[in-house]
Amino acid sequence: MVRRNFKIGALDAANVNISANGFLATLTANADLASNVTFSLPGATGTNGQVLTTDGSGNLYFSDSSANTNVYVSDTLVSNTALILEAGDGVSLLANADSGIVSFSTSMSNVTSQTIAVDGSANAFTLAKSVSNSHMVLVSYNGLLQGPEEYTVSGTTLTISNSKPLIADSKIEVRYFDFFSLPGANEGGGSGGGTQAQGSVSGYVSGGKDISPNYVNIIEKFSFTSDGNASDVGDLTQLRSVIAGQSSSVSGYSSGGIFNPPFQYLNTIDKFPFTSDANATDVGDLTVGRAGPAGQSSSESGYTSGGYTAYTNVIDKFPFSSDSNASDVGDLTIARGQFAGQSSTTNGYSSGGNTPPTTNVIDKFPFASDGNASDVGDLTVARRQNSGQSSSTNGYNSGSSNTIDKFPFSADGNATDVGDLSQSRNSSAGQSSTSSGYTSGGAPPFTNVIDKFPFSSDTNATDVGDLTSERQAPAGQQV
Repeated sequence: MVRRNFKIGALDAANVNISANGFLATLTANADLASNVTFSLPGATGTNGQVLTTDGSGNLYFSDSSANTNVYVSDTLVSNTALILEAGDGVSLLANADSGIVSFSTSMSNVTSQTIAVDGSANAFTLAKSVSNSHMVLVSYNGLLQGPEEYTVSGTTLTISNSKPLIADSKIEVRYFDFFSLPGANEGGGSGGGTQAQGSVSGYVSGGKDISPNYVNIIEKFSFTSDGNASDVGDLTQLRSVIAGQSSSVSGYSSGGIFNPPFQYLNTIDKFPFTSDANATDVGDLTVGRAGPAGQSSSESGYTSGGYTAYTNVIDKFPFSSDSNASDVGDLTIARGQFAGQSSTTNGYSSGGNTPPTTNVIDKFPFASDGNASDVGDLTVARRQNSGQSSSTNGYNSGSSNTIDKFPFSADGNATDVGDLSQSRNSSAGQSSTSSGYTSGGAPPFTNVIDKFPFSSDTNATDVGDLTSERQAPAGQQV
């Protein structure tokens, strides 16, 4: 007789194996175990969506997934650093000044999910929602949770990092966490180039013209985590200058520009990857060739606004989810070129530029719907050939002199002068990390200087590194 249920009173083993369907589930003792540990399992199975929790004494029980996470703020923080805490949809934030504890409360009740059937022909799949980055979803493959490095998302496309198609009849489950909607999640700025998000890793500079004068196709990268020089990581498909730049969560884009000789206004949209150092590919065309436009980016699309063959007010939009041409979706309030682009989570901004004459107008246009821009404020002075950056709350316009202007995203209003660059210049590229704005390159005289200024306080920029060569009018991107 075989007993199907049995009890073991004591077991002395490093591993315990439990089998089902020919496979093993293994329980393993931690290698750092210094004393006996006892875990008491719950007396009931719990309900759907609950998590297994401990009371700190080894007693395990099921609880709702809504829980508080305590952040202790003490004098162990490094001097002159900032701790920024933001709560969005689905997140509650409560600070206790007496105890020094900041509590986050998150509710998972409004998480949505999608199941994707795999037919064995591909490793890229269509999502039910557009997603800004890989950290806003949890992806499981046949029940096995995948880390964010195992997949990428771009708009409504999920790509599993696998060189071959996934096995037929397998299953992918995607859980969406877009309800968090944190204010700083989709913002950044550009100079002749805006961005989809503030970067946390690297800033990029693409194209431009050097002192020779030669048009260049170089793509350079510099670190946001430490101050230092840029390195050459690839090439655009064309030599060009006076370009607009955009960024998705996985790729940088350079659109438009000019090349001479022979004299050409370019309509090319180039794309290069952030995940590896590589050359760009031509993925589409603007509605018309142009030089000196500004770039902005939402979480789903890149925008190229204004520019000149003759000066134009056209706002072009192209998708990040697929390689295709841009479409005309609206107009700026005035036709202009050689101006700066900025992006909040909801709107694109265009500031300054040459109409001619030179203007101080700040335009704003919506990402949620295709439409014209509106005049929402003024820079401190009329200027052109300036660069743009964005924090989570403000747009910045730097250069055309050494001035750094700042204007708010939360309300329509004029800019204020909040600092100076390390040197006066125009035709620079702009990039944004989560904490700082960057102004790189420019002329006259031609420079390779990378300036950095903080978002947390109004102050001057400092020289923190060099591009590989002195050049003006490149595009800026970041990740």
